[in-house]
Amino acid sequence: MPAYDSRTALLVVDVQNDFVDPRGSLHVRGGPDVIDFINAQIDAAREAGALVVYSQDWHPPVTPHFQKDGGVWPVHCLGDTWGSEFYPGLKVAPDAERILKGTGGEDGYSAFSVRDPNTGATSATQLESVLRARGIRRLAIVGLATDYCVKETALDALRLGFEVVVLREGIRAVDLQPGDGERAEAAVAAAGGRIE
Repeated sequence: MPAYDSRTALLVVDVQNDFVDPRGSLHVRGGPDVIDFINAQIDAAREAGALVVYSQDWHPPVTPHFQKDGGVWPVHCLGDTWGSEFYPGLKVAPDAERILKGTGGEDGYSAFSVRDPNTGATSATQLESVLRARGIRRLAIVGLATDYCVKETALDALRLGFEVVVLREGIRAVDLQPGDGERAEAAVAAAGGRIE
């Protein structure tokens, strides 16, 4: 487990109803099983004075990200709806640092960047500036889903020069293709991240 301190941040990726709750439109099998572990990490990070940051998919009703508009995913995490809200069992302080992804209709896999689904152009979220302003050097990452948002967030963090550990007990994969989760972990490890 990571040793949390003021130079370490815990990044909680997309622990939202549409991904965690079995009624969610993109339910990740085993999603509810990570909540207790993630909450324990949140407690440990806060007790050590580490920053805790939460990312959320936050889509508009019409976006090329969705199947109905030409994309690959069913409608999910519409901003200000039940699906986009944090899963009720997740510990979230009222003043928690939140990073919203996809608010302008972009693909928002990484918490660090969004991508225009038509042109492929990428732009940064505010996450890197939040971390740099706090002097963060290391990231511990938990959340959903291993093979999409967790993987892309970890890879972006490594490209930006952060030390990264992904906590296996706090992630679950979609596995559209069998083994996607394992391949995602391997990609993060190959890029210099740790999987614990």
